[in-house]
Formats: sequence, structure tokens, C-alpha cells
Amino acid sequence: MGVSNYDAMRKQARHLENEIDLKLVAFSKIGAGTSSSHSSSSTDTSPLLGEHVFDSLSEEISQMLDKLSSLNETMSELPATGAAAMHTLQRHREILHGYRQEFNKICANHTTRIEREELLRGSGLATNSPTISGLSRRDLYMKESSHLNSSSSLVNDQINIAIETRDHLLSQRQAFKRMQTRFNDISNRFPLISSLIQRINIKKKRDSLILGAVIALCVILLLLYAFN
Repeated sequence: MGVSNYDAMRKQARHLENEIDLKLVAFSKIGAGTSSSHSSSSTDTSPLLGEHVFDSLSEEISQMLDKLSSLNETMSELPATGAAAMHTLQRHREILHGYRQEFNKICANHTTRIEREELLRGSGLATNSPTISGLSRRDLYMKESSHLNSSSSLVNDQINIAIETRDHLLSQRQAFKRMQTRFNDISNRFPLISSLIQRINIKKKRDSLILGAVIALCVILLLLYAFN
């Protein structure tokens, strides 16, 4: 029962992680694009609409992150044993930590941009002037470069985790090989055990032959009955 609950929660966590990832992509685009609405004629309504969408999506993502954190805590309390289960749980925690960092970064960048725009508006500078437009484009390029650097860092983290997982699997493989070698040594040292294993294998082969013969006979009888 515990294993089924753990698998169900793990699937739910993965589904929630995929949804958060999509939400963060949209959240980042909305946060980076709200300032572009000031260049349009409706400078009074578009920023307010962008802020409303940004705040609504921010609250939704925050609730999803809290739900994912609660799922991870519940999975950690379930009696799931084994190195694979522990590694999976640790992976879910790392993904949640990465999502929280990305979410906080987007919110911080958005707040900084809003404060800068308020300063420009308060100083009476027009956002459609060539100088300010050039600065805005430069800021966008810098933010895009920062986003690319952050994505590269996340990819490097994923690669490191994959390398650690591979090393862990290799160590497990070596451990299984050592166990198999020990079993072979034990069977060679004790002929009685080796003989018992051979008898079991012979009995398995004999049972397989008998089962195959019975199935073949049943098929032949069914064919005879069908044609008659």
C-alpha cells in the first residue's frame, strides 16, 4: 500500500513540476514584456493589465510551489526504501529549489524594472525617445544574456546530476558483481549446494517441456475440434 501511494505521489509531483515549468516560461515572458506596453498609445491601461496578469500568475505559481513542497515532504515520510527512491526524492527537492530560485529571480527583475520605469516617468523622460529606447533595448539584451547564462548554469547542474547518477549506478553494478562472485565461490566450495542448484535447473527444464507438450496437445485438440 505504501509503495502504491509513493508511486502515485511521485507521478503527481512530476505532473506538477511540468506545469510549474510551463508557468515559469510564461511568467518570465510576461515579466520581460510588460515594459514594452509603454510605447503604445494606451499607456495608462496596458501597464495595469500587465501588472494584473503578472500578479495573478505570480500567486498561482507560488501556490503550485507550496503544493509541490508539501508533496515532497509527504513522500519523504512514506516508508520508501532503496537508493533509487532516495535519489528520486532528492531529485524532486533539487527541482523544487531550482524553480523557487527562478521564480524569485523573475520577481526581483520585475520589481527592479518597475522601479526604474517609475523613476523615468517621475523625471518626465519620455519612454519613446531614442535615448531611452536604446537604453531599454540594451537592458533587454543584457537580461536575455543573463537568462541564457542562467539556463546554461541549469544545464550544467543537470549534467552534473546525471554524472553522479551514472557513477552511483556503476557502483551498484560493481557491488552486484561482487555478490555474484561470492555466491559462485560459495557454490563451488559446497558441492551439495551446487548439486541442489543443478537439480533445480533440471526440474525447471523438465517442467517447461511438460508444459509445452500439454499446450501443444491442447492446441491440436482445439484444431481437430474446430475442423470437425
